Amino acid sequence: MNITQDKVAEIEYKLTVNGEVIDQNEPGEPLTYLHGHSNIIPGLERALEGKTVGDALQVTVQPEDGYGERDESNTDELDRADFDDEIEVGATYYAQSEDGSVIPFTVTAMNGEKVMVDFNPPLAGEVLHFDVKVVTVRDATEEELEHGHAHTPEMHDH
Repeated sequence: MNITQDKVAEIEYKLTVNGEVIDQNEPGEPLTYLHGHSNIIPGLERALEGKTVGDALQVTVQPEDGYGERDESNTDELDRADFDDEIEVGATYYAQSEDGSVIPFTVTAMNGEKVMVDFNPPLAGEVLHFDVKVVTVRDATEEELEHGHAHTPEMHDH
């Protein structure tokens, strides 16, 4: 069976940026996603199209097919008083927008009572290198298609 629209695939992956491993799945815990529903970044999803169990591939994803280019205007200065707890430069915090969605941001600097923040995704503007192996491919269930993402059992019986 091949990875195509509405298939659920399990993949093992390792993501490196500038030679540094940024993210990878835990051994024996592949990433499960529903293909064709933007559950993973576009460049990786495109590369996996048509692949089958056992396929291993190396994918280089440019920023426009990954987390987008950095937008230097997408930064802000917040008041120290807006934060409940200790502020750590380099840490990610979450703000709630007016429509109720959650927006992650990173604290880039502190200047007295002012906190400099960046709303760009941490990997914006980066070229992503994925090592991927396809573990399983199956048809999505009706419920998964309705929800637009894969469902995984909480526990795996071995």
